[in-house]
Amino acid sequence: MKKLILLPLFFTVMTWNALAQQKAELPVGLPDSIYSGKQGGLHVQGVVVDEVNGYVYFSFTDRLVKMDLTGKLIGSVIGFAGHLGDLDFDAKNGKIYGSLEYKNDAIGKGIRKELGLKNKNETGFYIAIFDGSRIVRPNMDAEKEDLLRTVYLAEPVKDYEASVTAGTEIKPHRFACSGIDGVAFAPEIGAANGGKKYLYVAYGVYGDTDRDDNDHQVLLKYDVANWDKYAQHLSQDQLHHSGPAKPLEKYFVKTGSTRYGIQNLAYDSHTGNFFAAVYRGAKTQFPNYDLFVIDGHRKPVNSQIVSENKKIKVKTLSLLQAGPQDPKTGIRGWNFQWGATGLCPLGKGLFYISHNEKTKDNQQQTTVFKYRWVGDTHNSFIRVK
Repeated sequence: MKKLILLPLFFTVMTWNALAQQKAELPVGLPDSIYSGKQGGLHVQGVVVDEVNGYVYFSFTDRLVKMDLTGKLIGSVIGFAGHLGDLDFDAKNGKIYGSLEYKNDAIGKGIRKELGLKNKNETGFYIAIFDGSRIVRPNMDAEKEDLLRTVYLAEPVKDYEASVTAGTEIKPHRFACSGIDGVAFAPEIGAANGGKKYLYVAYGVYGDTDRDDNDHQVLLKYDVANWDKYAQHLSQDQLHHSGPAKPLEKYFVKTGSTRYGIQNLAYDSHTGNFFAAVYRGAKTQFPNYDLFVIDGHRKPVNSQIVSENKKIKVKTLSLLQAGPQDPKTGIRGWNFQWGATGLCPLGKGLFYISHNEKTKDNQQQTTVFKYRWVGDTHNSFIRVK
């Protein structure tokens, strides 16, 4: 009889302890979900949280939206004729960093058509640096108001504008570079957690199925400590070229092809790894996962990849040895529907992940939901409810 009484009591205590521990691990003050509201005709690209001041920022391609954690609109920055992409937050200076593209490909033309603007042939890839404290009302102008600086990135422009030999054809864009998108602050890859953080910028990569030089993701590493000397006001009629001549490092990681590369890049200090959400590729020889995790603990390896029909020396990164593994290629990743339009680590294994959608009146919106990282063979994330 005692055993029958004590056993349920034992499990009740264990369950209560587990629930209490999970509750204690949740970041204080962060709701389970935040709704962006309707935000025009261009979809959400990224999300980042300023936990210290209690704000969330959404990138909606042609605008930056600032809200408090209850979903109340605080302000917005509009007027971008380019593609404002993924976001990250620098806790050291309290500023928001986002990728910003100006180009004349299908994406650039589509954005300008949506906004009713004339086409331009100028190409410019930038990191946009926002002072969130100056975003105090809706519809602030990106060019006219003093709340934004931009830094030009020459390296991806060079690759984007290059023509290369792929097989027997001349193809545009070295490494199939379509621009930049994913951004993340993180320590040096392969070093112990902590220490100085660098800005990592991921290429967009065209997903053409008839070329073999687009099966790697490309990450650039920058030290932003001295970027004040480069930062300029945004002038979309005359794009500036003020920025570092080259990155500190250029890394490659083999994932198989994707559509437009790493859409959201996020460094999670809890695991020490990089999370890369993509639009899945179409090459049948690859598993075409939606989510990859780059092992932040393994040092870059000197290796070779094929470019312009020859082998070139590069530094490669490793995918995390976890989750499903494709038996033919050895590539590991996960099938996960969400993340390409917003993936924000919150600490202690938790993330905000964007569920974007279009409304019946053709407005774009998203709700970010809280997820817990699992990373096993069956699940990448599990939603916290």
